[in-house]
Amino acid sequence: MADDTFPARADTKPANGSRRRLLASTGVLLAFQVIPSLSRAATIVAVRTWPADEYTRVTLEMDTELKAEHFTLDNPHRLVVDIQGVTMNSTIKELVSKIRPNDPYIASVRVAQNRTDVVRLVMDLKQPIAPQVFTLKPIGEYKYRLVLDLYPKVAQDPLLAILNNTESDPLAQVLEDLAHNAPAADAPVPTVPGQNLPSKPAVPPPGRLPPVATIPNEPAPAPPAITRRRSRPLMIAIDPGHGGEDPGAIGRGGTREKDIVLSIAKRLKKLIDAQPNTRAYLTRDGDYFVPLHVRVQKARRVKADLFISVHADAWIKPSARGSSVYALSQNGATSAAARMMAKRENEADLIGGVNLGSHNEQVAKVLLDLSTTAQINDSMRIGQMVLGEISKINTLHKRNVERAGFAVLKAPDIPSILIETAFISNPEEERKLRSSQHQNRIAQAVLSGINGYFEASPALARRS
Repeated sequence: MADDTFPARADTKPANGSRRRLLASTGVLLAFQVIPSLSRAATIVAVRTWPADEYTRVTLEMDTELKAEHFTLDNPHRLVVDIQGVTMNSTIKELVSKIRPNDPYIASVRVAQNRTDVVRLVMDLKQPIAPQVFTLKPIGEYKYRLVLDLYPKVAQDPLLAILNNTESDPLAQVLEDLAHNAPAADAPVPTVPGQNLPSKPAVPPPGRLPPVATIPNEPAPAPPAITRRRSRPLMIAIDPGHGGEDPGAIGRGGTREKDIVLSIAKRLKKLIDAQPNTRAYLTRDGDYFVPLHVRVQKARRVKADLFISVHADAWIKPSARGSSVYALSQNGATSAAARMMAKRENEADLIGGVNLGSHNEQVAKVLLDLSTTAQINDSMRIGQMVLGEISKINTLHKRNVERAGFAVLKAPDIPSILIETAFISNPEEERKLRSSQHQNRIAQAVLSGINGYFEASPALARRS
């Protein structure tokens, strides 16, 4: 109906209305000035879903800022979201068909006009959730966004996630002990408001290898020096940049950075896992967004010995080409280009979408303040080794490791580097990045750099 689609404005009055009635309507306007979308119906221009085991994100993009209220219901579990200042259109109806059968959290969605200017979403859930509902200002290609993040009620522990993927791996017991007996002072499990911490199992889950039996009164043989100094596998955190709402750089052929770097990261993980006493952990293993500080938290939680963030560069001129490696700087960037690169990568949270209301500023400040000179020096060494290996398969954009204030490199106790594998904005390098053979070569080069780093500095491989 026309009246439902275009609700009358609160200040609409007959031309002969009294001054008192006009002032009264003005008061109504002032009361709602913080919700500009109520002055006219907003238009929903796009809906997107990003299902993942870690959390599912639903994004509604609109041409006007708006207000939304939400609540949850039990028996059965549901999330109800009332969006004010909008009316039903064909775009929001598409949300129903965008819910995928393999979504871990959403079974189905119902959408209807609840009141004249309120659209209600009812999400039928597969499990209890800790919902995070927030809005984002326009940035880049995006207009205003309403974001619905559905996290599990019990937070996921990255350590246990590694354990669940080890199956019959001989290192399963070591990882299990680390997960179950981590001291309270260790990096906490990443959580959002409303989530509960996972409990530590009283007994090992079924299917895990039992501890190795020892012979009473008989000393065990002394292991090699490096092995004796380690009580767990060498852990490498691999961080595929961007993801979900944040595509990263996009090549002229439509290649998205987030897809390329995830593919390279998975290939690198496979190579690392094939090595003895070494494991890799992906900060994201699918197409979803992970805030920068959460990537660091995950790496610290799994006690990573090394953090490698994988990216693909871009520039306004398509002639720019080559690979680069970056480390953290506490005292300004080593070049204008490095400073611009750090600024662009640090804006990922704005594009990908971070709930500022739940962002732990204290954690972010600690990560900034505790980054040590030793950590940065180690990062420079591993960076130079990786750069040397990459030079064997690709042109270098910079022959030395550059430094700048990359937020994702601010783990205070983990050597961390960021690799720009190539310029995705260069048509030739974009074609190479799309090649599985070239992705394998990049992964192998990075692995060679990692191995060279730990072979040259065995003391750095002793973390226990």
